[in-house]
This record gives sequence, structure tokens and C-alpha cells, in this order.
Amino acid sequence: MSIAKEISRKVKKELGITVSIGVANNKISAKLGSDYKKPDTITRIEADNYEEIAYPLPVEDLLYVGTATKNKLHWYGIRTIGELAKTNPDILAGWFGKMGYILSSFARGTDQTPVAKQGWHAAVKSIGNSATTPRDLLSDEDVWLMLVILSESVASRMRELAMKCTVVEISVRDKDLCSFIRQRKLETPTCYSMEIAQAAFALFKASYSWAKPLRSIGVRGSNLVSADSAIQLSLLSNEENRERHERLDHAVDVIRDRYGYTSLQRAIVYTDHKLGRVNPTEHTIHPVGYFCSG
Repeated sequence: MSIAKEISRKVKKELGITVSIGVANNKISAKLGSDYKKPDTITRIEADNYEEIAYPLPVEDLLYVGTATKNKLHWYGIRTIGELAKTNPDILAGWFGKMGYILSSFARGTDQTPVAKQGWHAAVKSIGNSATTPRDLLSDEDVWLMLVILSESVASRMRELAMKCTVVEISVRDKDLCSFIRQRKLETPTCYSMEIAQAAFALFKASYSWAKPLRSIGVRGSNLVSADSAIQLSLLSNEENRERHERLDHAVDVIRDRYGYTSLQRAIVYTDHKLGRVNPTEHTIHPVGYFCSG
């Protein structure tokens, strides 16, 4: 507590502003503490008082519980951090995938991932997204719709990290849980969503003959390079056109960041009521700072 008090005193003296500080045995609980009381308050949250302070709080006060996750938890009757903490982690994983275990750890105050040093970044090698669909995929049209939705989220994350992919990969699982993965190298690095979707769809068409309906599909961009890396141009490529589309994609990112994912969508998502409602942003890709190994 002495360090927190010294920080508070110095900030007030040197900057003339007040700060709220959380003191805890992990960074997730510390953030809860910093938000608990404002302004100019220091809140200690540790094992002896964690349940008393954290459990009554709304579940959306927990890090990474955004609007979509909050709504889903509310649908399952979970409205407080305490109710989330008491839910079987395996059940949460059934609802949210691996994120379920992470949310459980956060809610129970047991996260022990280290704090990353300022300016530290992990070497990101690939970015992907997948979805178990609300109904079986039965046709090429169904697959194309899902690939467009997923490719948009993958490309958006690349642009956020100022990266481009040189390899596109798909993962496919049928209704009997048989699966395969295919990948192809691109001629030119890209973060243009439709170019990624088209490459993924070509891979799918070359690899699947519709023996059975599909239950899950994923897209991944790998062998990432910096967005400003020098590239070998082809006489047949249209780099100016690609860059124009990437700028349009970025404009969509800005609008969605401000007004939400559904504020601007492609017309294709309205061609299927169930598949078009898949929100790829619910599959959170986490900042390195909270999940690095040190």
C-alpha cells in the first residue's frame, strides 16, 4: 500500500490530478480495484477480501466482458462476478471456448499471468478466427458467407497490428467431427479481407466435395510480415487497387470501432438469417500484455 500511496501523492503534486489505484496480487484484480471507487482512492483486493468486494460487482466490470459477452452471460442467468466465479469452468468453455477458462480464472481472482514490460510485443506469427455455426453448412454459398465474415475479422486484426499475411489457411470440420486443414501461399502479402476470403474459398473448393454437411469453419492468415515491408511486385498484380481496398477496409474498422460491429455490414450477411447473425468479434483475440508467458 505504501507504493500506491506514494504514486498517488506524486501524481497529485506534480500533475495536479487525482488517481484511483488498485492494489492486488494480480493485474486483473488490481484493475477491478482501480475501478471500484473514484476519485482519489486506493483499494486493496487480495485473498482475504476478494469475494466480499468482487463477487457482488456486475459481471461486465470484469476485464474482457464486453457487451456481447455480457449479453450472453445474462442469457445464461449470470449477472455478477460471483455467479461467474461459481460456474463450472468446463460449462463456460462449452459456451465460450478457451475464453471460458480465462473468464473463470479472472472471476475467481486466480489469474497469474505476468505484467509485460512497457514496449514489449510478442512475435505474432498468425491471426485466425473460426466459428461453430448456428446451423450446418450445406452449400458453397453457406461456406462463402462464413468465410467473408471470418476473413473480415482476421484482416481487421492484421491492420490493427500493422501486419499482412503471406499464407492463408482454412480449417474445416463436418457434422461427424472429421476435420482437415489446408493452406496456400499468396503471391503478395495482404490484409484485404476479400482477397483473404477468396483465397480461403478457392482452398475449400479444391479440397471438399460435400460428402457431409459442415459444422465448423475457420480462416487464418500466417507467415505475417510488417505492413510496410518491401515486396516483389508482379507485372500482373494491381497493387494500387489492393491498397485502395485496404484503405476502404480500414474505414470500415473505424466505423465499427466507434458504433459497433453491426453498424456497417456487407449485404451478403442478410442473405441468411442464422449465419448472417454470427458475430466474429465475440471470438476475442487478446492483447499480448495479459497472456504473455513473461
